[in-house]
Amino acid sequence: MKKIAVFCGSSEGASPAYKEGAIQLGRELARRGITLVYGGASVGIMGTIADAVLESGGQVIGVIPQMLEDREISHPNLTELIIVGSMHERKTKMVDLADGFIALPGGPGTLEEFFEVFTWAQLGLHQKPCGILNINHYYDLLISFFDHMNEQQFLQDKHHAMAIIDSNPAELIEKFTTYNPPTVKAYINIDQT
Repeated sequence: MKKIAVFCGSSEGASPAYKEGAIQLGRELARRGITLVYGGASVGIMGTIADAVLESGGQVIGVIPQMLEDREISHPNLTELIIVGSMHERKTKMVDLADGFIALPGGPGTLEEFFEVFTWAQLGLHQKPCGILNINHYYDLLISFFDHMNEQQFLQDKHHAMAIIDSNPAELIEKFTTYNPPTVKAYINIDQT
């Protein structure tokens, strides 16, 4: 695994634990020689993880749309900054660059980015691991909702297991190294096993 895309908030959130978790993940990525691919901003959890990777001697690729670059929120010290035309292009570029995806705490944009790559994996459009770093129990309700979708038969067992979840950055990345993608989503004669 050479590059991991991280989706996260442009705010720091209510708890200092979110920032600390981002720093721990950034250090772990750098320690393992994994390049961070992220949204390119200098603010919030986004800026925190980029700083942590860079300060630990790692590489960071930012992908930012021109409209946000115009607002001067891009990180000035990245290994590489790629400027794209739209939010859609940003996501596409990040998916193309990354070997896996991690969601840190964030808002609707973070969830939208994560669920798009998760859905694409479900459909077999890529076979890259999709993980959630559950810092300070931030994603407990979402994890419960995954369970609910599975119980209500809107999420097959094999795809329910596809969400790689941990509260420890090193353990989450370790799970990525042994990830075995499920078969493509079936629509006829759905097997729930």
